Amino acid sequence: MTTVVVIAKECRPGRVKTRLTPPFSPVEAAHLAAASLDDTLAAVGDLPVARRLLYFAGTRVPALARDLGFELLPQADGGLDARLAHLFDVLAEPALLVGMDTPQLTTTDVAPALVGLAAPRSDATSSAVDCWFGPAADGGFWALGMREPRGDVIRGVPMSRADTGALQRRRLEAEGLAVGALPVLTDIDTADDASLVAAIAPSSRFAHEFRRLGAGRPA
Repeated sequence: MTTVVVIAKECRPGRVKTRLTPPFSPVEAAHLAAASLDDTLAAVGDLPVARRLLYFAGTRVPALARDLGFELLPQADGGLDARLAHLFDVLAEPALLVGMDTPQLTTTDVAPALVGLAAPRSDATSSAVDCWFGPAADGGFWALGMREPRGDVIRGVPMSRADTGALQRRRLEAEGLAVGALPVLTDIDTADDASLVAAIAPSSRFAHEFRRLGAGRPA
């Protein structure tokens, strides 16, 4: 059984997408974050997997997550590395983690990981890969999959830096794990990122919200 996990936090003004302010207000940035999260949940809802999990920080769970049958797991305390490590410590089955900041996510983007994670170990081609890694354009990462989840290969990796992705992949490889590559995606941090992603996925909830709020307004 393969599990796909979306890590997310409650989209409250001043707590999410703060780098979108300006040009957007904190309330508008929260609306954009909520749209991005809903797009991600919908994309995961379309994946051919047995289990979907929302690893959530907050009290107001998105309605779409409940509608799509996501299980809810509250996030652990600590920094991002500790929270990710906790998730991969408690999961016992092959799992793929994705973030909430890539509303352009499609089944094609994660297909290699899903095939590899679901393949029996007797399949020599698929079993040669232990982990799947999705780098982000800003130097972080948007996806991490493991055939045998291990939190120790994440704990202690510096997060939210331009070299986070490189450091995380290096940690995986240093542990002797074979890493497969997923495509580079742009996650949404700045207004320029938002404009780019809205253009990539113009029919997404995020793009509609971006346009509604005044795409390209000056800072």
